[in-house]
Amino acid sequence: MYYKQFFDDKLAQYSYLIGCQATGEAIVLDPMRDIDQYIQAATKENLKITRAVDTHIHADYISGLREFAERGVKVYGSDEGDADWKYEWLIGSDYDYELLKNNDEIKIGNITIKAWHTPGHTPEHLSYFVTDGAAADVPMGVVTGDFVFVGDVGRPDLLESAAGMEHVMEPSARTLFKTVEEFKGLPEYIQIWPGHGAGSACGKALGAVPETTVGYELRFNNSLKSATSEDDFVKFILEGQPEPPMYFARMKRDNKIGPKVLNGLPNPNHLTITQLQKLADKGSDVAIIDTRERDQYAAGHIPGSLLSPMNKQFNTIAGSYVDEDEKIYLVVEEHRLEEAVTDLIRVGLDHIEGYVTPADLRLYKAQGGKLDTLETIDFEEMEKRAEKDGNKILDVRKGSEFNEKSFDGALNFAHTRLFNRKDEIPKGETYLVHCMSGGRSAVASAYLKREGHDVVLVDDEFTKYMTEKAEA
Repeated sequence: MYYKQFFDDKLAQYSYLIGCQATGEAIVLDPMRDIDQYIQAATKENLKITRAVDTHIHADYISGLREFAERGVKVYGSDEGDADWKYEWLIGSDYDYELLKNNDEIKIGNITIKAWHTPGHTPEHLSYFVTDGAAADVPMGVVTGDFVFVGDVGRPDLLESAAGMEHVMEPSARTLFKTVEEFKGLPEYIQIWPGHGAGSACGKALGAVPETTVGYELRFNNSLKSATSEDDFVKFILEGQPEPPMYFARMKRDNKIGPKVLNGLPNPNHLTITQLQKLADKGSDVAIIDTRERDQYAAGHIPGSLLSPMNKQFNTIAGSYVDEDEKIYLVVEEHRLEEAVTDLIRVGLDHIEGYVTPADLRLYKAQGGKLDTLETIDFEEMEKRAEKDGNKILDVRKGSEFNEKSFDGALNFAHTRLFNRKDEIPKGETYLVHCMSGGRSAVASAYLKREGHDVVLVDDEFTKYMTEKAEA
């Protein structure tokens, strides 16, 4: 059996290529939208991808299942859950597809992929036991999707907190408890191949190790250990979950009704200085995403541009601040353009029209082009200004962080939810925007400024300042 795990470090998402070397067939589980990476890897091993399958209707990225279907690969989706949780784009289509229920099997040469209904994170969720029939008659591992991770389980609140469904959070948690009870009965040697790693918003304590075993998780996974009773588990699993990014609801919708077919990556144009001038005049009519570091952005940026540095949060931030129908222009280093485009299409932001480089910005400025700046201060200065009328502290950390320790009178809006809650932030104030260390508050400040607010970025270390203040 051939096995390869793929990892996207920005979305903290795992996908899997499993192949039978005897017959040359292969299957991809939970593919991302840019499927050529799997095809190239399979070809290198003299394998042909003949099947592709999702564990569930994903909320954090666009699935590659439809891209595979467009290329004639047989695809599989779950047929569990009620009518609200079906792959609408598959049902009745001309694609080669099959919908799976609990215990249904997919054959890839000597390999058997067996579906296991594991609801809780979502009602239709399937995990997949993988058995190499050439070597064994029991499963080697299980692809768990968003059911069990290293150190955590998939959060059951997203249908309510991200997708907007009412009164489903607690029932989903109770369903997840029952699935966890089934998990406890698995042989301890079975390997766990999860759908996400550390950094994903699909849980609150995911580990960075890429694989684990049933036995290890039963001993050390706090979410599983909390399942001493149903009520204890429900309380533990719902407590302290981070606010989901704005784009999760859109991903869930698109993967359900059918993502747009890519037909290759977008190919944005390199703008001339004249075109850059026209872009600067458009202001907030388009989405200009500046991928530089926050100090560079603060020193000079295109008026109305957003900030999303090319780090592990890039597509989460872009997905949280950019609407799917907006035309997108990038400020990005030439050698990172394809990376940025790939990251954007993975969260359904496809209309990438053009780009300029930081060098272009410097030339534009030298020729008299207009750039805006963003004022930055430290926490000491923030507290002085907060005492004056017209200034308000805006904390863009997670709600759990805010509840643990915060400044008196501060407002709290998680930075990934500002797009949804912008109407709750009144105009007429100057907002002193902070987080833990300046990263989240910088992107939030850029967004709020684009929306017409007066903002000042607090670029400082929260924990260090509060400690020094307590010791003074």
